[in-house]
Amino acid sequence: MSELAAIVDRAATLFEDLHFSVAREWKAAAPGRKVIGYMPIYVPRELIHAAGMLPLGIVGGGDQLEVIHGDAYYQSYICRIPRSTVELGVSGRLDFVDGMLFPSICDVIRNLSGMWKLMYPNVYSRYFDLPQNYRDDIGGNYYARELAELRDALGALRGAPVTDEEIRRSIAVYNENRTLVRQLYDYRIAQPWQAPAAEVYLLMRAGLVLSVEQHSELLREYLAAVQSTERPRRDNCRVVLTGVFCEQPPLNLIKSLELAGCYVVDDDLLLVTRWLTADVPADGDPLQNLALAFLHHSESTAAKYEPSQKEKGQHLVRAVHRSKAEGVIFASPSFCDPALLDRPMLQHALSEAGIPYVSFKYAENSGQMQPIREQAGTFADSIKLWSGQ
Repeated sequence: MSELAAIVDRAATLFEDLHFSVAREWKAAAPGRKVIGYMPIYVPRELIHAAGMLPLGIVGGGDQLEVIHGDAYYQSYICRIPRSTVELGVSGRLDFVDGMLFPSICDVIRNLSGMWKLMYPNVYSRYFDLPQNYRDDIGGNYYARELAELRDALGALRGAPVTDEEIRRSIAVYNENRTLVRQLYDYRIAQPWQAPAAEVYLLMRAGLVLSVEQHSELLREYLAAVQSTERPRRDNCRVVLTGVFCEQPPLNLIKSLELAGCYVVDDDLLLVTRWLTADVPADGDPLQNLALAFLHHSESTAAKYEPSQKEKGQHLVRAVHRSKAEGVIFASPSFCDPALLDRPMLQHALSEAGIPYVSFKYAENSGQMQPIREQAGTFADSIKLWSGQ
């Protein structure tokens, strides 16, 4: 097996492991280690790392997990991610997790945080709220206090306060990881045939279960290996994939898009790995630095409050121009209120900019990819025809 194939195979193995063996091994490797699970889209992983704990990304059970018990906890007309997450819990797959963070995404995740407290009263569980005001003296101060409360809770959980110096070191480590993620995304923009979307996705998923140091090393290895490997270039059109920020699509959906003739050159998959768009200052007050980074240097998404309605959808227009994309594919989970309510406004912004788009819905356990492949293929063909006029 070539070095590149071995790297991708390792990432695929991590993706398929719903027992989180690597995280279990990390915890068992030293006395007193703890694992803190978190739901998408964003949590300040720097604080978890600073406390000497492993941040573990939980994004549901995907298409590998049959949901049996989880369906008894929720109604049918919501997205699938809470039901499959409950299934992960009741089936014992998360029995080693010492805490769970539920960030402010939507009412479903808010309700899941309460459900988790009822199901696991001895596990630290927190609904992690985010600012809705983007003034430094209001939203910034509020978020800094939220960060301080989380820092103190993690310190109590480990039995020793988390210091500012520990947080600064963690910020520096995550800055390095963010740089590598940006390098990978930039490389894919430049040569998408060299870094297929499914491989990039698997590498990002690996960052949810590995320590940040291990993930950074994996990214370095992949970038070095892929740049020394020549891959065939296809006559694919370039697209931005959006709407996939929370419940994750099946891996075969991502593969189907490229088989249908689309190079995915940007996306909003797994935003936690690149939520902050610039490095966080590693000196000064670390909590204030993290708070201001969230306010002024974070990704735009349907689950994040947008202070200016004039800006609605402009992040997507900028992403198209930045990645030299020729169109946008909206793919949203069924019953995802944030994504589906935002979609008309985003489509309006694209229409005003003259950018073609297509849309469909999925569930994390979608099995039939042929209709999606045909729809994406038709979209790719139409772009090629339009661009040739």
